[in-house]
Amino acid sequence: MLRLAAASLAGTAIEFYDFFVYGTAAALVLGPLFFPTFSPVAGTLAAFGTFGAGFVARPLGSVLFGHIGDRHGRRPVLVASLLLTGASTVAVGCVPTYDSIGVAAPLLLVALRFLQGLGLGGEWGGAVLLTAEHAPAGRRGLWSSFPQIGPSVGFLLANGVVLALSASLSEAQFAQWGWRVPFWTAGVLALAGLWLRSSLTESPRFLEIDDHARVPLAEVVRDHWRLVLLTAGALAIGYAIFYAVSTWSLAYGTERLGVDRGVMLSCIMAAVVVKGALTPLAALLGDRYGRRPLCLAGCGAAVLWMFPMVALLATGEPLPMFLGFLGAMIAFITMFAVIAAYLPELYEPRVRCTGAAVGYNLGGVVGGALTPIAATALAEQGGRVPWGVAAYLTAVGLLSLGCFALLPETRPVPVAAAEPASG
Repeated sequence: MLRLAAASLAGTAIEFYDFFVYGTAAALVLGPLFFPTFSPVAGTLAAFGTFGAGFVARPLGSVLFGHIGDRHGRRPVLVASLLLTGASTVAVGCVPTYDSIGVAAPLLLVALRFLQGLGLGGEWGGAVLLTAEHAPAGRRGLWSSFPQIGPSVGFLLANGVVLALSASLSEAQFAQWGWRVPFWTAGVLALAGLWLRSSLTESPRFLEIDDHARVPLAEVVRDHWRLVLLTAGALAIGYAIFYAVSTWSLAYGTERLGVDRGVMLSCIMAAVVVKGALTPLAALLGDRYGRRPLCLAGCGAAVLWMFPMVALLATGEPLPMFLGFLGAMIAFITMFAVIAAYLPELYEPRVRCTGAAVGYNLGGVVGGALTPIAATALAEQGGRVPWGVAAYLTAVGLLSLGCFALLPETRPVPVAAAEPASG
């Protein structure tokens, strides 16, 4: 289990590195480089629009790779999704800017971001299911939380590389070529991930299935549509929190508040470090007290914390900003540490790869794709303290809280025998 969990964590970290490095670049440099004819705010909005294309692609990736995972096994999904995400990320680092090829530059950016999202849409389902379906029932939450640490590691890698480049290069050098280096690094990381995953064995739960679904998506839509909608709505606040902190606040702090890029990145990264460290602890609590209580507690905390977080961000001071981000990350991981065990337990094994991944990634469209765009637009309409952003995040939190309240508890039920909550 330790070897399997470590390989899943490493692979997930690499794929999320690919995804997050784009978000950081979108917040810092992609607007002026690929949308130079726009105003600064419009350029940032356009860059966040290309960022959102990855989220739109993720549910489609869930369908594509979920079909492979439910028909042919979880292991092939891990290899194919990593190859696709890694190759498209390296290609982003090679795209000429608007000054070189005109409107083709942002179009290429959108296409490659779409491919990134397609690969990541399959990654989460494959990595989580392979770990969850190997894990003993009493510690499924703990072992399944290892892939959930991967996004924190990937985020820290992506922003650490950007921070190091920002410290060693001038603004002109970073804008000219420095921003491309993190994308090129993805190629080396992808090769390392493929090596790590080459020795993984197929899920025993998948091998036990006698009658594989012919068209998994059709069964999910027919029998589990209500569950998919509830899980997507429930997970929206987690995505909204994470990308409000990691992407929108980075752009807002550097552009509107005039905070140094390194200071903003350091505050965000410090909060993410704590989030990653707390993930196994929250997962253990989920094994002991149940998945649903942890989700309700984290979601309730998020609803209460959004206004204080925005107020602390608006100070522009490092310590208050860090505390605001930290509270948001603790609320986030209280929910998401147990999600990797919770979602697979909600779906029957024959359609689990498709159902869990589609629900998870639809939540990303609602919470992740829209939040940087909506927050940027709302902040532009407000004063120094963007209360509209806090109200938006609170509303998303209330939606998620209602969805979590309608989902059943799954912890006592072994994953191989869990009854689907059909619609």
